[in-house]
Amino acid sequence: MSFISYLINGISLGSIYAIIALGYTMVYGIAKMLNFAHGDVIMIGCYIVFTLMTGLQMNSMASLIVAIIGCTILGVVIEKIAYKPLRKASPLAVLITAIGVSYFLQNVALIIFGADTKSFTSVVNMAPIKLADGKLTISGVTIVTVLICIVIVIALMTFIKKTKSGQAMLAVSEDKDAAQLMGVNVNKTISLTFAIGSGLAAIAGVLLCSAYPTLSPYTGSMPGIKAFTAAVFGGIGSIPGAFIGGILLGVIEILGRAYVSSQLSDAIVFAVLIIVLLVKPTGILGKPIQEKV
Repeated sequence: MSFISYLINGISLGSIYAIIALGYTMVYGIAKMLNFAHGDVIMIGCYIVFTLMTGLQMNSMASLIVAIIGCTILGVVIEKIAYKPLRKASPLAVLITAIGVSYFLQNVALIIFGADTKSFTSVVNMAPIKLADGKLTISGVTIVTVLICIVIVIALMTFIKKTKSGQAMLAVSEDKDAAQLMGVNVNKTISLTFAIGSGLAAIAGVLLCSAYPTLSPYTGSMPGIKAFTAAVFGGIGSIPGAFIGGILLGVIEILGRAYVSSQLSDAIVFAVLIIVLLVKPTGILGKPIQEKV
């Protein structure tokens, strides 16, 4: 029964990684940029909810909606100021800029909120479910997290396949110049991608802090790195790949923590990633990218 409990917890954690990884995989798939500030957008979203719930006594759902809107705007602003001028720049320049934006957001949070770790109040009020005569308990946060992840993945795939904006994203991901010649507004499409990814970051951050109720300016750093790992694991640029990679990463981490060592769980996660990439460099669902000459 303990194995099933660990497995459920792993799926729950993996669902959070998957939601974060969707932001990475969409931005990379469409804009061909690695937005390493994505993890800190998570942290900003959590602080917005924390401030509204503790300072203004706003209810959890309203606070979450405000956080999603705030992170969506923040994502668009970051893209316009930091990344748009670097569209033609080398990947190294974009990477350094992303790291700079990450440190900037962390230091802004340090100045405003301080370095102290704060206790985060869960936004999920659902009662736990007990199974197997009470031997197995599934928390409300776990149930809500997994359901939200599944809904988000289905909604994103439907959006990309069925809507005009989604088709524009596919066109831009294939060839920016050709898409622009066909009348697609590339700038608007990339901004929309950052907006969606940042809004998802707010949701993932709040679910993360609800499951592990602490908050600091560094809250988003390690989950952001692990979610990027999940995106690469599943095949960066693939929405189903981000989902599968996130779930597998969460399960591996929790099982490694339970059966091997809590101190080595992170090392196990990255070791598995290395092995997978040695066998299949594009990730589980990734496709080889052909460079244009």
